[in-house]
Amino acid sequence: MRHANVAVFVPHIGCPHRCSFCDQRAITGQQKAPTPQDVRDAAEAGLRTLGAAAREAQIAFFGGSFTAIAPDYRRSLLKAAYPFVKSGQYAGIRLSTRPDAIDGEILDELRAFGVTAIELGAQSMDDAVLRQNGRGHTAEATRAAARKIRDAGFSLGLQMMTGLFCDTDAGARRTAEEFAALLPREVRIYPALVLRGTALCDRYVRGEYRPQTLEGAVALCTDLLTFFERRGIAVIRLGLHETPALDASFVAGPRHPAFGELCRARQYRLAVEQAMRGGRFAEAVAVSPKDLSIAVGQHRQNEEALREAGHPVRFFPDAALARGWFALTDESGRPRRFRAVPGAAG
Repeated sequence: MRHANVAVFVPHIGCPHRCSFCDQRAITGQQKAPTPQDVRDAAEAGLRTLGAAAREAQIAFFGGSFTAIAPDYRRSLLKAAYPFVKSGQYAGIRLSTRPDAIDGEILDELRAFGVTAIELGAQSMDDAVLRQNGRGHTAEATRAAARKIRDAGFSLGLQMMTGLFCDTDAGARRTAEEFAALLPREVRIYPALVLRGTALCDRYVRGEYRPQTLEGAVALCTDLLTFFERRGIAVIRLGLHETPALDASFVAGPRHPAFGELCRARQYRLAVEQAMRGGRFAEAVAVSPKDLSIAVGQHRQNEEALREAGHPVRFFPDAALARGWFALTDESGRPRRFRAVPGAAG
């Protein structure tokens, strides 16, 4: 799913807690609070870059807890963005916030200023994990906020983290199950990274915390990706954006500049491997030209892994196939189509 945003970052603004893993300035690369003029400038730049596609895009306030910032300042940012939405130049406004910073009055204000989508930084649905990582809210706060957002007619997004202090892969899967029950339209998945100056870094230095390996994080996040897609929930981000500030602050953890691509490539490989176990097929795998790089994998890792599993395949593009599908030829010479991406159309 392609997801266009014109992003405005508000690092740490409105956050009443400093979570164990968090350094928003490193994560976003943003060092100062944006002004209303910064919002207008970003929107104008987006119009020049996106052209007609801007009408399907959103102006997005990310980074801090947007609904918890000072009301006058919050409204000044919304007032700067709203004319672009009212005129139809953008489809709406998106923001991220904390689950415990949502109420009916806030939602009425957001609707009046053209907000269409709200993402909750929930991270986990395990109260013990939330407490150990200094989140300052409960899983029930996430459930309540999600219901209010949906009932008020906003598009709901949820953000989760894997590999948090005191969490497990099984715990992350339980969080995913609880997320799905809240009926979000989309989800973001972020493996926890150790950044300088955070409580998580202190624990890492003391030997109290061991981050996920890259291989382990990719395996888990691929499972979560498939879990959500099978339920019609779009995963619009896997892993953090790379920024110079993140590079300067990074200490340890499953960081990769193309983390999402690694997960989607693994998802594709597992689907091909499962299909080939179900019958006898030729070794050529036809894929959509737009999927070829994902199907092959970085440095042709998928072909190598499939060869090691006893399937010495080669991938080739076939323009007749839609994205998310591949085709194998059976013993009778008949091509058979399979889904590599759950829920793929076509």
